[in-house]
Parts: sequence; C-alpha cells; structure tokens
Amino acid sequence: MQLKGSCHCGAIQFEVEAPHPYPYNLCYCSICRKTAGGGGFAINLGADYKSLKIEGEQKTAVYHVRIDGQESPAERHFCQICASALWVYDPRWPELVHPFASAIDTELPRPPERTHLMLGSKAGWVEPGIGPRDKCFDEYPDESIEQWHQRLNLTQ
Repeated sequence: MQLKGSCHCGAIQFEVEAPHPYPYNLCYCSICRKTAGGGGFAINLGADYKSLKIEGEQKTAVYHVRIDGQESPAERHFCQICASALWVYDPRWPELVHPFASAIDTELPRPPERTHLMLGSKAGWVEPGIGPRDKCFDEYPDESIEQWHQRLNLTQ
C-alpha cells in the first residue's frame, strides 16, 4: 500500500510502500510515549526502506535513544521545526522503515485486533482500551509486524 505522510507544519512530506500498513501495534514504553506521544502509545507501520521518498529531508533530525546506558543504533526521525515524529529506521534491519501512523495522511486500514506491547512500562495514568481479540505483553510481542499481517492474511 502506498502511504503518504507529513509533519504537522508541512515542512516534510514523505511517501513509502508499506506491505504491512495496519496500525495495530500499540507501544506504551517511555521512549515512544515521550518522543511520539499519542495517547500514551505510538504505532509503527512496516514499510520498504528502499521505497522511502522524502521532500524537505534537510529539515529532518534524528534522535538515538539510550537503553540501559547504551545509545541505540535505531534512528528516530522527526521534524526540526514542529517536532513531529515521522519514522524509525534501524540499520540492523536495513530493508525496513517504520513510519509512525500518526504522521500518515493516507487513510489506513482498520485492524481486526490490536497488540498492546510494553505494558509493563506504561504510565500510571494510561488506561489501555483492550478489545476482546487484543493481545497484551509486558514487553515485546511474540510475533513481528510481518508475522501479524501474514497470520491475519492482511499483507498488501
């Protein structure tokens, strides 16, 4: 599925081909909560890095989080002007890029179920809206974005 996205101020527009476009993975970790916000969770989509096209790339900035005292190689891209979270790229998986659903302007498909991950580190004020088919994990889920889409026969 071709996705188009942008930051809030419009300085950056991007498009990417996403074989895994369902926004189902809700992450409650402090990193996603503090860098991307979004109701106490962030949603990453699965896309093909080689297809990423960016207008206004010079206005992007990159943040590397620290985990257990070590800098992560994952690059959290955001707008230097309005600070909108845009996508995550990790050189350990160079074929992938993970746009934040919050930055996508294309209408996204509605997931039949959701995965709530990193619930063990959610903020106390967050009350997850967990549906009857949803899966919950204190840390990472037992399947990847690709595996979730394949299990539900939703790969685009």
